[in-house]
Amino acid sequence: MPGLISNTVISNTAQMNTTNLTYSIRKLSLGLALAGLAFASNHAEAQTAATLSPAASVNTLVGSAEHGHTFPGATLPFGMVQLSPDTPQGGWDGVSGYHYSQNTIRGFSHTHFLGTGIGGLGDILVMPAVGAVDLNSRNGSSYASRFSHNTETATAGYYSVFLEKPQVKAELTATSRAGMHRYTFPQSDNSHIVVDLVSSIGGTLQDAQLKVENDTTISGMRLVGDWGGPRRVYFVMQFSKPFASTDIQAEGQPVAAGTLDVHSRNIKALVNYKTTANEAITVKVGISSTSLEGARKNLSTEISGFDFDAVKAAAVKTWDNTLGDIQIQTPDPKIRRTFYSNLYFSYLTPTLFNDVDKTYTGPDKKNHVGNFDYYSTFSLWDTFRAQMPLLNLFQQKRSSDMVNTITNHFEEYEKISTPMWTLWGNEAWVMIGYHSAPVVAETYLKGIGSFDAEKAYQAIKLTAMNSSNRRPDRVALSEYIAQGYINSTGSGQKQSVSRLLEYAYDDWCIAKMAEKLGHTEDAKLFYNRAANYRNAFDTNVGFMRGRKADGTWRRPFNPKQLVWADYTEANAWQYNWTVMQDVPGLINITGGDKAFVAKLDEMFNEKDDVMADIPDITGLIGQYAHGNEPVHHVAYMYNYAGVPSKTAERVREIMNKFYNDQPDGQPGNNDCGQMSAWYVFSALGFYPVNPSGGTYEIGSPVVNGATLRFVNGKSFKVTAVNNSAQNMYIQSATLNGKNYAKSFLTYTDIMNGGELVLRMGNKPKLSWGQSKANRPVSGMPAGFKYAALPTPSVNGPVTLKLPIKIAVGTDETIGEFIGDPNMTEGGVAGQENLNIDVSAPGAAPARVYKFERYGKDLSYSYAVPAGKYKVTLHFAEIFDDGAGMRIENISINGKEVLHNFDTFAAAGGVNKAVVKTFADITPDAKGNIVIRVSAAPGSPDQNAKLSGLEITAQ
Repeated sequence: MPGLISNTVISNTAQMNTTNLTYSIRKLSLGLALAGLAFASNHAEAQTAATLSPAASVNTLVGSAEHGHTFPGATLPFGMVQLSPDTPQGGWDGVSGYHYSQNTIRGFSHTHFLGTGIGGLGDILVMPAVGAVDLNSRNGSSYASRFSHNTETATAGYYSVFLEKPQVKAELTATSRAGMHRYTFPQSDNSHIVVDLVSSIGGTLQDAQLKVENDTTISGMRLVGDWGGPRRVYFVMQFSKPFASTDIQAEGQPVAAGTLDVHSRNIKALVNYKTTANEAITVKVGISSTSLEGARKNLSTEISGFDFDAVKAAAVKTWDNTLGDIQIQTPDPKIRRTFYSNLYFSYLTPTLFNDVDKTYTGPDKKNHVGNFDYYSTFSLWDTFRAQMPLLNLFQQKRSSDMVNTITNHFEEYEKISTPMWTLWGNEAWVMIGYHSAPVVAETYLKGIGSFDAEKAYQAIKLTAMNSSNRRPDRVALSEYIAQGYINSTGSGQKQSVSRLLEYAYDDWCIAKMAEKLGHTEDAKLFYNRAANYRNAFDTNVGFMRGRKADGTWRRPFNPKQLVWADYTEANAWQYNWTVMQDVPGLINITGGDKAFVAKLDEMFNEKDDVMADIPDITGLIGQYAHGNEPVHHVAYMYNYAGVPSKTAERVREIMNKFYNDQPDGQPGNNDCGQMSAWYVFSALGFYPVNPSGGTYEIGSPVVNGATLRFVNGKSFKVTAVNNSAQNMYIQSATLNGKNYAKSFLTYTDIMNGGELVLRMGNKPKLSWGQSKANRPVSGMPAGFKYAALPTPSVNGPVTLKLPIKIAVGTDETIGEFIGDPNMTEGGVAGQENLNIDVSAPGAAPARVYKFERYGKDLSYSYAVPAGKYKVTLHFAEIFDDGAGMRIENISINGKEVLHNFDTFAAAGGVNKAVVKTFADITPDAKGNIVIRVSAAPGSPDQNAKLSGLEITAQ
């Protein structure tokens, strides 16, 4: 059935005796060779787009430059193994293991994250070497090798590169739970394969074991403390050629002669060979979270021999079958490669986590046996928006298994929570919301799969009700349940507005599921909670903003500002639209259709100052930041106000500006396929603003046509007549031969099969999709009664009296320091759980230094009477961890008082208060004291910072 590919088992005998398979391998090898020309040799057009298979159209290097954080190695759809090269790139842009800016490979490890914002995994590194090898070299520099991108081939299911130092061609392919390496060596009496159990992408190695079982087999385990908690990775590694000897080191020292079973923390080994010219040695590695025998069974079941070409051919065929559920028509080979590369990335997570016998490790650290495939790497804050809905169209068996995974996770996690972000089976408690709810609700409401709906419902319901002490979000959830909003200040409060809006959306999804299951009272409760978004809307400023415990609005307010206490990786402009469950309600409180459209226009046209200076805020069009997920639905919201032509303009602009088929072809972190799924939907011409609502808003396809094949045997076609870069506007449409004026499709429309024909033109056809009857359906039940909106804020700055003492990174009062009521430049951030050293003379209370205002150039101005004043500035470095990272210049009334000031160096480390006092300051000609804090030219961190300030009369 389309999209349902079983686990692949490779048999050498079957390979040698099957003529058709041999022919397929030759054909696939030709496709891969052509793909290599297209992607590695200056991306020359070696074939026309029409003759490339979907798998051969994939460039896995897309997103590996800039901040995309993708990995280029070999894997299968949703595979447990991601076998990929690791480069030395450290820091934030090295979190996937590979970065295109690098020209050195440290080795090839078997697990990787796709496009995350934090590093992890990188398990069981293997690397060929020739000549003398020092296993103790720093970061494996002795066996690391330079390479050229001109020798890379990176496509679906296969990766290869020429390693210059050992003069070895390295090739990688994979099955679901096993990786396969082929290394073609030169002639040498001193050839090796390094097995490195120390190397990681983040995390702390806690324990390891390595055993040489015989002259072709090594097995072992490593225990790593990661940000999701401790995790075990078991492996069995087999070699096609018996090795002559092994050298093993533990804690940097050779083990005793004859020792073949080593249990230590830091273990590395050399497998030694004599090789002839062009001799290929193949290595296959099975992994498991459950046990050594689990890894052994995974390996023996999925790869029975050492025929690398057969495994590679099967991997490419699996990808062709999976990606081939969508067949696109376009004359532009770049669009074809961009589309299939993004479809490929959409199908990498969540990752398979059970062994071939269905055994998996649950969040309780115990092994369980299921009757379905169990998954991990749920990055649900990202993927509930488009990536999981894409799977609900084309990977329905997997979607059903993922709901079963969510339910079992809840049961095995003492019913504390459904998954938020799982890493190797552990709950990592990363990001916000309880976004298993929309995933479960969408799957159930669309009638997909086979799972216990009542059990799944109870899991998402209780997650939304349970503020257990073991939940990091317990304070926020408790306040949300009790008062309908979350306090923006106070202990443990972060991202209050974002949490509120995302809780409210999740609650709507729970209400819809409760309604269909017949839980009437539950449905009423959660619909009421879904309307809580209104509790954050200030009609005076027209934005969602933070409120204090007493219900008053948090001050100051600037919709461009990144305020850590209120918004998650975003600002008010970006989170203002997170009301996917009730867009008509949002339009109403915004002031109606015209006001809503005008505000959307303003967002895209507003200057991108503040945001543009922050490296991880990317994909900017005005205040729209496509590099982060909260805005992904926003361009499609014009449809709800009857102006789909503006949706077409913005969607085309986003696709053209931020996506391509090159390493820089992602607008930000790929985020486990969400960034790619947005493109896939948008390129096809529709997108799910509210996935649980069952509609897909129509945009403007960049492909001329597409055929979508489903597991029910039906197909849905999208045809764009007279389509081009200029002809982006829909003039008219037909659905199954009948005139169609609606600016949306339903799930039923698509899954029943048929054809949507869009006739395109170069000018907007304003009547199409304009009437209310033709707009998407989303909102509260008929007759729903909203509670009153909060009292609007009052305009005007707060007048300050001497002495002035301000905690500039918060609006919270801390001792004698008031929260900053007026400053709207830059952003604010903080770290609650720090121990601040306040031993410096004149230091403020420790809590003042836990927060900061940051920005490239900040200016404070205070009106004071004539006289002399003492100005005291408070600093502490709570983010950058080294001298020379943040250099700033500070001036008072135009005179520089600190030049190239380095808080870290001045304090002698992090989390230490630094106090700088300047006397005899007189007001300027306007009667003001003006304090300016700016990043010094060349400062690696281009955000200057300040924690507090004081102005007192002398």
